[in-house]
Amino acid sequence: MSRRAVNRTVLAVVGLLLLVGGALVLLGGLDVYRHLGITPPHWWPLTSPDQPVLSTASRTRWTERDWWWPVAIAVPVLVVLGGLWWLFSQLRRGGPAGIDLPSPAAPGQQHFALHVRSRAVEDAIETETIALPEVDRVTVRVTGAARRPQVHTVLRLTPGADTAALIDAFHTGPVEHARHSLGLAALPAELRLRVARPRKERNKAPRVH
Repeated sequence: MSRRAVNRTVLAVVGLLLLVGGALVLLGGLDVYRHLGITPPHWWPLTSPDQPVLSTASRTRWTERDWWWPVAIAVPVLVVLGGLWWLFSQLRRGGPAGIDLPSPAAPGQQHFALHVRSRAVEDAIETETIALPEVDRVTVRVTGAARRPQVHTVLRLTPGADTAALIDAFHTGPVEHARHSLGLAALPAELRLRVARPRKERNKAPRVH
């Protein structure tokens, strides 16, 4: 699942939870149930304006248990840390949302009138790169400015791969094709290579002595 899909899923779930919680508080606070003649079940939260969100019994049910306070402290801390991690992971991308494509405006000048999403460029380079021989996994990220993009790629190679041939194929293939398609004079590309462990080694279970 891509980062964009994960972000949308997380935002959808959080938004749904907030919407449901807000609706329950609003219905109880406005005394809607009484006005409509509805009797909610006994376990239903906040059924009237005079009722607290959490009853005294709910707040003190497990306070005498040894595990209660560590859990009550740890859960909010983990939620906050998880939210901060998610926020910083979004800011860490540091690349443009899209790339401005040059189009001729006049002799000796360039006019940037077209715009293509960075994710589309990343997907195109990843699709072409993964098809190269001896490539096990690829991750592409577009960074830089919208008019001066750069490509950062991490390749995981199969054991025994010909790295020199692969580097040449990468630059003359996916990168050059992307540069030509975008109409750019240059498309700087940084390539990092990693070698996958042999499949037998990855599947070997650790021995317990």
